[in-house]
Amino acid sequence: MSPRFDTITFLSDYGTGDEFVGVVKSVIRSIAPTVAVVDLTHEVPAYDVRAGSLTLGRAAQYLCPGVVLAVVDPGVGSERRAIGVEVGGGQSYLVGPDNGLLASAVAMSGGATAAVELSNRAYQLAAAGPTFAGRDIFAPAAAHLCLGVPLVDLGRPVDPLSLLPGLLPLPREEDGALVAEVLWVDRYGNCQLNVDPEEVARFGSRIQLRWNDDVRTAQRAETYQGIAAGQVGLVVDSYGMLSVCLGKRPAADELAMPVGTEVALAIPADDSSMVSAPVTLTTRSTSTP
Repeated sequence: MSPRFDTITFLSDYGTGDEFVGVVKSVIRSIAPTVAVVDLTHEVPAYDVRAGSLTLGRAAQYLCPGVVLAVVDPGVGSERRAIGVEVGGGQSYLVGPDNGLLASAVAMSGGATAAVELSNRAYQLAAAGPTFAGRDIFAPAAAHLCLGVPLVDLGRPVDPLSLLPGLLPLPREEDGALVAEVLWVDRYGNCQLNVDPEEVARFGSRIQLRWNDDVRTAQRAETYQGIAAGQVGLVVDSYGMLSVCLGKRPAADELAMPVGTEVALAIPADDSSMVSAPVTLTTRSTSTP
């Protein structure tokens, strides 16, 4: 059987402090030794299916053809289904739990053209317990798909419309403002909003931000370098979404704006409100608690 794909892209919430990632990759290599594994990330917050789904959705259009192996699986060992999903009529496949994790990537790839429940034990490892599906079910399925095993051989066909959808928030209009949510905070502390830049084009170059008990006026900027010291900035990030940023400072920390924060964007009420309130920068303590 000639190989179909030479790449598996692997995402998980396993972290790298344990052997889990290495074991999964070793299982893949034992079945498909010529297949390369690309580690997309293993630092998805533990059990955070939505964060994993958003990560896959952001990355999907840039992934090379092959198999995506995704494991963020708080329901491992339960009645939730293990699934394999075909997209693009066989151009790529996604393997993981049916808990919404794959939904964003499937949508970004044009939708599922076929799906199966991974129920054929001939393509799985024997397991002492049911709690490491990444090793025993998903990794073998991904490797066998790369080798050319038909998706239908891996288990029972299921209706793609029955797969659990991802639940992603949409911005909403409220009292003249656009109420958004922080979807993601990158390692630099920039806060990605679920807002397309066109949705706030009518607001102009200065936009009032309201969240929790804070009100600031942010300046639109083309680059992070264009954000003045002490100024809150709004930059279109590398995925085309609006992000709240500070110049070389972590906005999420300094502005207390973690993932899930609701942020209202509006036209400043008057000229005086268009003057940005300064951001207080504090020195972080290096002492241990």
